Amino acid sequence: MSPLPRVLLADDHTLVLEGFRKLLSERYEVVGTVEDGRALLEAAPRLQPDLVTLDISMPLLNGIDAARQLKKLMPEVKLVFVTMHADPAYVNEAFKAGASGYLLKRSAGAELIQAIDSVLGGHFYITPLITKDLIHSLLDSGTSPVARRDSLTLRQREVLQLVAEGRSNKEIAKVLNISAKTVEFHKAQIMEQLNLHTTAELTKYAIAHGLTTSQ
Repeated sequence: MSPLPRVLLADDHTLVLEGFRKLLSERYEVVGTVEDGRALLEAAPRLQPDLVTLDISMPLLNGIDAARQLKKLMPEVKLVFVTMHADPAYVNEAFKAGASGYLLKRSAGAELIQAIDSVLGGHFYITPLITKDLIHSLLDSGTSPVARRDSLTLRQREVLQLVAEGRSNKEIAKVLNISAKTVEFHKAQIMEQLNLHTTAELTKYAIAHGLTTSQ
């Protein structure tokens, strides 16, 4: 008898994690749950899942940037985003970061097993709820609402997210293992590049671009 596929769940809501665990436990081996992007990067290499489900908006490190780093650590792992973000721009970002599947939380009960089976079978999965909008987006030459964040480096996005989460320079320095002076330098560079002038503006920008959620 072949072993069950190993699945790791990442979401910052405990109730969501428990719901997913119950939904999936008979069909897959749920090897663990984590509640932020940095915990995901620590747990995945240790638990060796075949597939990870993750949200876009997670504390400490958002799902998009966590996915990019995770695919470098574990190129073979499959990623399925389960999120509230229906904008096609986020779908595009997720697949650029290495995702194989994308569905919305409101339809996860009906679609999650189908999405995981499809991805483990070597296919891509996008929820039908946003496929039409995604096609229109690809045909439209308009500017993506997340395009400007591409101008920031990974380290700058990490700092921006932690600033938006209300953490002090000292706290950010500890999370990222850099000095408080380096944090201040990155923060100043971010403000200059984005033409923003206050922490409130940085927070508003981070929320609008899916780097964090409102507290």
